[in-house]
Amino acid sequence: MEQYGKILLIAMPAFLLLVLFEKWYGWKKGFDTVRNLDMISSLSSGITNVTKDVLGLSLAIISYQWMVSHWAVFHIEATWLTYLIAFFALDFSGYWVHRIAHEYNFFWNNHIIHHSSEEFNLACALRQSISVFVKLFTFFLLPAALLGVPEKVIAITAPLHLFAQFWYHTRQINKMGFLENIIVTPSHHRVHHAMNPEYLDKNYGQILIVWDKIFGTFQAELDSVPPVYGITRPAATWNPIKINFQHLWLLISDAIRTKNIQDKFLIWFKPTGWRPADVVEKYPTKKVEDVNSLEKYDTFATTFHHSWYWIQLASLLLFISYLFGNIALINAANTAYIYLYGLFVFISVYAISDLMDENKSAPYFEFIRASYGVYLIWLTNGWFGAEHFGYWIPYAIASYLVVSTVVSVTIVQQQKANALKTVLSKN
Repeated sequence: MEQYGKILLIAMPAFLLLVLFEKWYGWKKGFDTVRNLDMISSLSSGITNVTKDVLGLSLAIISYQWMVSHWAVFHIEATWLTYLIAFFALDFSGYWVHRIAHEYNFFWNNHIIHHSSEEFNLACALRQSISVFVKLFTFFLLPAALLGVPEKVIAITAPLHLFAQFWYHTRQINKMGFLENIIVTPSHHRVHHAMNPEYLDKNYGQILIVWDKIFGTFQAELDSVPPVYGITRPAATWNPIKINFQHLWLLISDAIRTKNIQDKFLIWFKPTGWRPADVVEKYPTKKVEDVNSLEKYDTFATTFHHSWYWIQLASLLLFISYLFGNIALINAANTAYIYLYGLFVFISVYAISDLMDENKSAPYFEFIRASYGVYLIWLTNGWFGAEHFGYWIPYAIASYLVVSTVVSVTIVQQQKANALKTVLSKN
């Protein structure tokens, strides 16, 4: 937990700089693929994901360490060859976990957030799930466990394998010659993120594209079919927490609504998108039929609004940077504190993105956030030890929360005025 937090303190600024560089490069080149609100939504999703991971809010049904100690046929040393074996094992495992997430209703909920952006850029790579509470990944590492690959090798290789999947989420790099036959390239992954019928459920590979070619899921990017990004049931929100549970809520609702007892159980294991016939007829959902006529989700935002959302995002990054850099200190004071801190981060993301969505409820969530923040200041007699670095820090945080609530109310009023103006102009 603590070590992973320190790794993220290095990785997060690097990812943010690359996201901003892509924005600048696209603007300079006249091919900007990064919309501001979409980017903030993606970065907010990344914040919720890394917070969940650092807090360890998931359950591995069986650990890799247990498999190695009980099932290993051999026990090998941690040499360069061992790391190579671990890399192939992780990539093979990643292919199948990724494929299962796409092809079955229940597991699609764990992955839907990653495909929810209607853009394709480095920021959308950070849209990762907070709804994965049970990890299947370990099961697919069985070959490595049988070979006796040490746990520390997997622990080192896994984060590197994950971070190496960031770079190819871009439209700024074209096809890459002979590398297209070996590794996953931006072209391959553009296909994967597209919802064109020609591209759906293709290119599951994470680092090596060879798995797709072996198992029949490869599709090259076609010049005649420009990729259209997003999900066939559009998320229609900037709120990453809502997106994480939209599909699950639909499954629960359909399971309750259907009169077919068998379908109440089968719906979870059916192919992604399947719904009981009686439910489809009575409760239709909005679905993209013609990808070329897609109207991208957008909301009203002035220059002031955009600036304020970035201030909020920067504040969030400061909050989680303190959490990740001081986990041991916070945990030593009270083991429950890191989870209370994590809840503050989640409420913050919800409140900020609710405001971006033009929801009238945004000020209420901002008030809940401010009240909870003040409660945490009282509970910890400061801010989780930060007062030792400056007595003024708790006062600054309290002031920020009050200002944030006031600005939220102001923005909602502006949003209402714009909505009224739009209605009157149409009439």
